Amino acid sequence: MRVVIDWSATRLEAALVGGADDVVDRIGTDDGLKRAAGRHEAILDAALAPWRRTHGSLHILAAGMVGGRSGWMEIGYVPAPASLADIARAARHVALANGDRLTLIPGLCDPAAPPFPDVMRGEEAQLVGHGLQRDAVVVMPGNNGKWARIGGGRIAGFRTFVTGELVALLLAHSGLAGIAIRSEGRDWRAFARGLECAAGPDRHGLLTRLFTARTGWLAGQLAPAEIGDYLRGLLIGWEFIEARNAGLWLPGGTLDIVGDDDRVDDYRRAAEGLGLTARVAPDDTALRGALAIGAESMLLA
Repeated sequence: MRVVIDWSATRLEAALVGGADDVVDRIGTDDGLKRAAGRHEAILDAALAPWRRTHGSLHILAAGMVGGRSGWMEIGYVPAPASLADIARAARHVALANGDRLTLIPGLCDPAAPPFPDVMRGEEAQLVGHGLQRDAVVVMPGNNGKWARIGGGRIAGFRTFVTGELVALLLAHSGLAGIAIRSEGRDWRAFARGLECAAGPDRHGLLTRLFTARTGWLAGQLAPAEIGDYLRGLLIGWEFIEARNAGLWLPGGTLDIVGDDDRVDDYRRAAEGLGLTARVAPDDTALRGALAIGAESMLLA
């Protein structure tokens, strides 16, 4: 049986996958990488013990932070442009003491990104799961979201935008932290106003626009509960403007959105608000990509 794990800083999530690539069961624990501290193998062994008792030894597929410098075993980056075979060929296979086999999926780097090579870990599985057969521009929202160009059956290149991280930092640690009130759900009207501010004809840049989250409140035109979604719309909108300036999209074009949380809807609304056709991928693309890379790596081993 195969297991696909998503081991983040705070969580360990695992999916047990059957022969027809169907998810048979799921397990989740709070034993994130921050708590592992050299006990990675023991933690994984304990988490997957119920499945091992039932199914015997497991083939574990792991992408993302687990293979990074702060993870379990660091595995390098494959340079873009990269095909499925390029990624699979660089995967690392490790025999664990309990008889399980671990396959670590490498990240990608883009050597053409100035001034230093850009990097991704985990998103390469999302892109493979989404499919490399059709030329496309794909956005993968996140704390450090990625815009990738797929062409000729390869991940041609990509750029990272720290939009999600910046939203969180501003709402938690800037002058807005004492003003903004967290609300349940999204305020799409406030989000649209932020998007409009980002896309407006103002000749000033992002730093001036960011202060409007405060001046809108001072003017009585933004309620404390609206500030978070206004800021989110503003920063996501500005991400789209930068991506447009980099030649990643044009009005009237199509954008593929890959993800598995509520940020997907943020980006869909932003894309449509800026004149793009948004195609939202299923939320299991990372799992399907990890399975495809694992299968290819076994063929090439």
